[in-house]
Amino acid sequence: MAKNFTFTSESVCSGHPDKICDRISDSILDAVLAQDPAGRVAIETMAGKDRVFIVGELTSKATIAIEKIARETIRKLGYTNPLFHFTDTSPIDISVHQQSAEIAQGVDMDGAGDQGMMFGFACTQTKELMPLPIVLAHKLAKALDTARESKSLPYLRPDGKTQVTVEYKNGKPANVSHVVIAVPHDETITLRQVKRDVHNTVVKPILEEYGFFVNENNVTVNGTGVWHIGGPASDAGLTGRKIVVDTYGGYARVGGGCFSGKDPTKVDRSGAYAARYIAKNIVSHGLADEAEVRLAYCIGAKKPLMQDVETFETEKISKKALKDCAKKFLDTSVGGIIKTLDLQRPIYAKTSSYGHFGRLEFPWETVIDPS
Repeated sequence: MAKNFTFTSESVCSGHPDKICDRISDSILDAVLAQDPAGRVAIETMAGKDRVFIVGELTSKATIAIEKIARETIRKLGYTNPLFHFTDTSPIDISVHQQSAEIAQGVDMDGAGDQGMMFGFACTQTKELMPLPIVLAHKLAKALDTARESKSLPYLRPDGKTQVTVEYKNGKPANVSHVVIAVPHDETITLRQVKRDVHNTVVKPILEEYGFFVNENNVTVNGTGVWHIGGPASDAGLTGRKIVVDTYGGYARVGGGCFSGKDPTKVDRSGAYAARYIAKNIVSHGLADEAEVRLAYCIGAKKPLMQDVETFETEKISKKALKDCAKKFLDTSVGGIIKTLDLQRPIYAKTSSYGHFGRLEFPWETVIDPS
């Protein structure tokens, strides 16, 4: 990548239609793992105007109430007003079956639940060891939700999107040139007030936390001039559709599969977490300023077909020594990842909003002693 450039990343609020679906799918997963750590889950949710569809596979000894979980999730996300044409009372269709026996025979032997490639990335741009644009976009999305939920901006409604453009000089973040916010709000509140309040309550504090400032003239709020009704009635939602938001905001490569609704035998999820874990440890221990870890698996295979590291000429030790360290950080067999990162437990609903990476509450963000 050139040394002087601009880069933009986006995030979405927890009430965004795709994120509603991610949260429902991951809440079902958590309910299964709470009772049965070995449960197999691959659940996808679709939401539209006054309707929810839940499909996929579930093989477990756990007894869970899928419809109840979905309704509780929708309610917690703020969809209780009939005006939204999507609420916790909307009809829900469920079609869930057991895992294919042909897939299960490989997974039963600690093999990967699918083929595919995964990428993990880390860099020194932020304290989270993540690219700055996606970190800021996530922080802004969370701040919008907090302002609504805490009623500091009580007229905001569920749903919302954020976008941040960062100027880089000599490869380092130098300036935030523009912020875009989209958020639905009560019809009685003028857009002028929304823009002023969002700038002062959300944008300004978050950017200052990271040492940046953006003039209010460079903050766009609701670009069409009006947004009152958000959620699935305005734009349908689907599990796994925000894979770039969930990872590195487009700054780094991502794999071929999404994460939400999948138990950790699905390497789309666990492999991506493993790759981030290794990349973060490489950067946090000063072995490189940037690191991309690449993994690939074959369905039923215990170990990856590919494991490689790219440091974009920022490595501080030889590339061979770097790769040797990467292998020491984590056993990337399917069983090794699940065991080391303790992934067969109910920790996934929280991943459905504000990204899967750069958040210390998750085990794949742990920095270990390299010795």
